[in-house]
Amino acid sequence: MIHIENLTKSFTTTTKKGFKKKTTTVNAVDNISFDCKPGRIFSLLGPNGAGKTTTLRMIAGIINPTSGTVIVDQANLSEGNDEIKKRIGFLTGSTGLYERLNPDETIDFFGKIYHIPEAELNERKEYLFEKLGINDFRKKRVGQMSTGMKQKVSIARTLIHDPEVLIFDEPTSGLDVITADSIIDLIRESKENNKTVIFSSHIMSEVDLLCDDLAIINKGAIIYNDTFDNFKDEMKAENLTQEFINRVKEA
Repeated sequence: MIHIENLTKSFTTTTKKGFKKKTTTVNAVDNISFDCKPGRIFSLLGPNGAGKTTTLRMIAGIINPTSGTVIVDQANLSEGNDEIKKRIGFLTGSTGLYERLNPDETIDFFGKIYHIPEAELNERKEYLFEKLGINDFRKKRVGQMSTGMKQKVSIARTLIHDPEVLIFDEPTSGLDVITADSIIDLIRESKENNKTVIFSSHIMSEVDLLCDDLAIINKGAIIYNDTFDNFKDEMKAENLTQEFINRVKEA
């Protein structure tokens, strides 16, 4: 369960003109609230720069909010709860991996960080490598791998500790259809295993396939928050993409 209440993230910039300095504060995320429930997939949509990634990074505990509350599985992340962070898996299209390591070494490294017993780590690793098709390049260095290969390893890294909460930020961006389909399959499987899943995507066909609950964020504010079924029932446009565009423009 994820509970977000009055969440705000402000960034301050200082510009200098001559001898004068001007300080400007911008709310990248502005007093937003929503809930993500176990066994359901929550989609957070919005145009570029709307505040999606900032929101997801706060939920993952990567950055701290300026104000507001992030509750994950009844624990307040704002209080620096490191134990609850271990029960979160966060995947983004720009996840960094160590280029000198191969997939085997990479997943073993993260497994040890999470203190996963060796037998359990090996079992989880073999399952994910088979599921994602990593066995064909498991001994290849990350620095020599394609974007799709790296993303598959990133997914295995995200899931290796079997987290209760999964956060996917544009997980299929720039990937081929086959690789993207394997990610979609794992997201669906996570829902079936009663995980709490939140994901962001610009690909409306993915939203249509996966989404149970939907929030749209624009300029840091939530402009829609309801079930996906209700969103489709309220649609005035002919397709999801146009309906999304219209909602953002109206806001």
